Amino acid sequence: MPFLLHTAHAQLLALWISVLGWILIMVSLGTVEWRIWEVSDISIITSGIAWVGVWRVCFHSHAPILSTNQIMFCQRIHLWESFTPPEIASAQVLMIVSIILGFLGNACVIFALRKVYFGFSSIIPAFFAGGVLLILTASSALIPVCWNLSSVVNNYTVFFPESFLMPSAPLSQSVGPGIIVGFFASVLLVFSGLVFLSYRSPKVKPIGHPGICLKQQGIDNPAFQTHNEC
Repeated sequence: MPFLLHTAHAQLLALWISVLGWILIMVSLGTVEWRIWEVSDISIITSGIAWVGVWRVCFHSHAPILSTNQIMFCQRIHLWESFTPPEIASAQVLMIVSIILGFLGNACVIFALRKVYFGFSSIIPAFFAGGVLLILTASSALIPVCWNLSSVVNNYTVFFPESFLMPSAPLSQSVGPGIIVGFFASVLLVFSGLVFLSYRSPKVKPIGHPGICLKQQGIDNPAFQTHNEC
């Protein structure tokens, strides 16, 4: 069914966009620079800058708290810790959920495109499922991204334990690459999801009119007799 190949060019492009958005979700999750803290006391955080991410908090230090071969100090943020703020806890859960949903959504789209290129039926339900899953992926990522963005704008603090060697409150905060990448990835996923939801199967136009018999041009073969002649 070659006519189907010309109906899914936008969806094929949207697949690349959705895969890129899904990869950027993982990049955002692994980036430690979600919230950039500027601190006034540089006796320990000698760079004056600390990074608060979804899984870790890190800063550079030349103080004798590390071995002589290290200059970065990092501590893990666990979901079950009492000091973990809800915006970071939600990011640890919802970003993982978004990665799973993104995988399922892209799998549905690949399955739908396979149906298109091999001429199978029931294409629209597969595209619809993929579009819905990708929009849910973007929503799952946008919730923690916007929540952490709000915490940065309002300069909310995190009461880290003493072992983290972090100040009780930052002097100021700024948005880190993790939030920016997560927001951009969500936009890509929403756009691609809408493209998949907009797919419509073409209507097949019948050749000729009912009741009209079309003769094939050429030389008749007298050895072949039909019982239904025009």
